[in-house]
Amino acid sequence: MANDYVFNDTLPVAPLKIAALESCKELAQKVNDHIINFRRNDIEVLKKRQENLQYRGYDADSYLLKCKCPRFGSGEAKGSVEESVRGTDIYAMVDVTNYSLTYKVSGFTNHMSPDDHYQDLKRIIGATVSTAHRVNVIMPFLYEGRQHKRTHRESLDCAMMLEELVNMGVQNIITFDAHDPRVQNAIPLSGFDNFMPTYQFVKALFKHDQTLHIDKDNFMVISPDEGAMNRAVYLANNLGVDMGMFYKRRDYSKVINGRNPIVAHEFLGSSVEGKTVLIIDDMISSGESMLDTAKELKERKAKKVIVCCTFGLFTNGLEKFDEFYAKGYIDCVITTNLNYRVPELFTKDWYVEADMSKYIAAIINSLNHNASIGNSLSPTEKIQKIIRKYNSEGYDYYHTLV
Repeated sequence: MANDYVFNDTLPVAPLKIAALESCKELAQKVNDHIINFRRNDIEVLKKRQENLQYRGYDADSYLLKCKCPRFGSGEAKGSVEESVRGTDIYAMVDVTNYSLTYKVSGFTNHMSPDDHYQDLKRIIGATVSTAHRVNVIMPFLYEGRQHKRTHRESLDCAMMLEELVNMGVQNIITFDAHDPRVQNAIPLSGFDNFMPTYQFVKALFKHDQTLHIDKDNFMVISPDEGAMNRAVYLANNLGVDMGMFYKRRDYSKVINGRNPIVAHEFLGSSVEGKTVLIIDDMISSGESMLDTAKELKERKAKKVIVCCTFGLFTNGLEKFDEFYAKGYIDCVITTNLNYRVPELFTKDWYVEADMSKYIAAIINSLNHNASIGNSLSPTEKIQKIIRKYNSEGYDYYHTLV
């Protein structure tokens, strides 16, 4: 079988190592398994490479680096790597949203915050960067990504984070669906790649619902606000359907929970009556804005409401989503596995997961060979192909997808 992620004519930059922090061990294990599968796909090529010193470490039972960040009783910590990394190409993976992890401080139990995870990332970088051939960071949820611009007297945390990582010696930073990708302007001379999960959303949606009709009469993509316009336009153009947008009227005289409260949602676009509508955005935080949008669409007589968000944080819990699902305001919510999610979420009838592990594995394998990422990983052609096949052959085609 042909494999787009096997590079027969390209040497790897250096032996590959994935330094997965505790926050994303499960995702990293899936990524590791995919890379092993990529590299063992062609047995004949593999045999030739095993005899070539330039491919040392190419075929391995695991690419996961043994590393950890133990803490002292005072709460201080250190990065520790338990095997040699000299001359290796390291990909440090971290999920800064994983609050399920805890540590002790003078007998008290603390849950790890994004700040704690970021410090652990720097510890692992500090333990490896002096001897590794190259250090790259995979941070699916960009640390402080929502603090990307200054309003009055505020810190620019995301920009400072990017500068700090580059100054430590990190050469490439890989993230997904950054809240505002223009923050990469803070490091114009360094590698920064922002990938989108659009193709994975489409696959997950078709797997979940085999009754969809993807055309202008039956389907529509909705942007919940002006910030999500680019995502909605890209998906709508690929699906060949119309797009609509809500804009939020806020009360700028008040600040509640750190933001100006939304007074009303105003809709711009054609009628949604009788159509399946898909709302797309980068994250569900509290979920209030997304649920208000879903309710507005149902009141405008939308047939189905599907929510697609890269990061499902659900900071206010799942009860409100249960309520809206029971009332018929939402039909399903699709998020990726790029961030930590509470186990309870997987028991919900309305929840659908879009698996990103193979995509991340393909990105790592491509970068490890210094291969062009755009040619092999661009989702546009794949989305067009799956749409054509789905419309002509139905759900049966899904099982043939790579």
